[in-house]
Amino acid sequence: MKLHQLFSYFGSADQNPDTKASLEQALQSEVHSICFDARQVKLNSVFIAVKGVENDGHNFIEQAIQNGAIALVVENKSKVPENYPYLVLEVADSRQLIDILAARFYNFPSQELFCFGVTGTNGKTSITYILEHIFSYYQKPMGVMGTVNHRVGNTVWDAQMTTPDPVTLQGRLRDFIHEGAKTAALEVSSHALEQKRAHSVHFNTVIFTNLTLDHLDYHKTMKDYFAAKQKLFTDLMWITTKKPKFAVINVDDSYGRKLKVADEVFAWTYGQRECDFQFKILNMNFNETEFELKTSIETQKITLPVTGEHTIYNIVASCIAAISAGFSLQQSVQALKTFKGVPGRLQKVDSTSEKTVFVDYAHTPDALENVLKSLQKIRKTSANSNKIITVFGCGGDRDKSKRPLMAGIAARLSDYIFVTSDNPRTENPNSIIDDVVKGLPSGFKNVDIDTDRELSIKKAIAHANSGDVVLIAGKGHEDYQIIGTEKKHFSDFEVAKKYLD
Repeated sequence: MKLHQLFSYFGSADQNPDTKASLEQALQSEVHSICFDARQVKLNSVFIAVKGVENDGHNFIEQAIQNGAIALVVENKSKVPENYPYLVLEVADSRQLIDILAARFYNFPSQELFCFGVTGTNGKTSITYILEHIFSYYQKPMGVMGTVNHRVGNTVWDAQMTTPDPVTLQGRLRDFIHEGAKTAALEVSSHALEQKRAHSVHFNTVIFTNLTLDHLDYHKTMKDYFAAKQKLFTDLMWITTKKPKFAVINVDDSYGRKLKVADEVFAWTYGQRECDFQFKILNMNFNETEFELKTSIETQKITLPVTGEHTIYNIVASCIAAISAGFSLQQSVQALKTFKGVPGRLQKVDSTSEKTVFVDYAHTPDALENVLKSLQKIRKTSANSNKIITVFGCGGDRDKSKRPLMAGIAARLSDYIFVTSDNPRTENPNSIIDDVVKGLPSGFKNVDIDTDRELSIKKAIAHANSGDVVLIAGKGHEDYQIIGTEKKHFSDFEVAKKYLD
């Protein structure tokens, strides 16, 4: 794409009148890349100066120019050298421009896909996996972008964050199309919505799972956190498109009941209360769940090889989303009879041992409470007195307010707990644990504390007797542990299997 084509939408840009020839030459040049990291700028790149949380891209304009930038997008033109001969566009919000330019550079790939966007504190990854399974069952390749990785079929790219920057996101959507995908499922984080990373994605169907305490280190208040999530259902769905638009909303969640949707968006609600898709769990054990799903048309009894109440919420949301893309409920249920679960989401560690071990990503108070309540319900249904043992920790350099809350939940819903490290990052692991144990009830004795996560998992499995359940919470699918600034290989699943076998 020529530079003048990329910027034609924005009208004229400022430049030094004495360097008109250089500008005209640049405008006819092919744009090789769009960058907001000056280190990635190469010859014939567009550099967009973004003010980040820690760094300001305006401080690296000189470096971008030296590396070959033929256009600059800035919020403060005074930072640009007076003798810079090429195109300069001064804007109020460079984040918004990088999103628009990235979509334009990759020729608006989301318009060629049926796009699902999933947001909420918990359940985003699970829903993308469930949707992927339904579509794959019927040989319809789906591109998935989220916390675990980016993938289409057997083609996999690493993921650095839940929702990537706009350049990576739009480029990946184009990759999906090249790999044969006709649909895409994206996890859309509150950070991404606040930072306009996905505003140029033309979503067909958006899903709201829930909203609970998390990310207040960034958003400061739950009101601001909810406002960020709300954008997916209003700001991003107001984009003019001929595509049909749907919203799937969990109304058992109080924030779901407050959620507003843009005009012309058809909203479907789900949950255990009276709503468009109402479910009721009939029987549940560690291997399968039987539930009833009532719609305005029919009531079905469904049995699937999954467990956990929160899993059924995600299953129902995914089935509704699949309906918006043309699948019948019966087709989705048929596909999910072969679903083996989501990596790191109440994932059972295979073993011949009579001890049951689950690995789960629960790293927020609500998520931990949900998974432990599910295990409690299963134990009650099974009418046994086997222990529930929980291993958990809290991440460093993240929201500290949830640490004591998680301790209180673990103590209330477990028979024994092991408090350990998660990803301490640059915080002292002992300081994190000190924050955690403040939430334990006075006089609580059934606790073991150790900063060594592998040792805690080993001790928890050794502590368990035949029939007991061990929940290893917090890291789920992650195969690393961040200690200081170093990322070391560490898998809860691998460690648990090692000691369980």
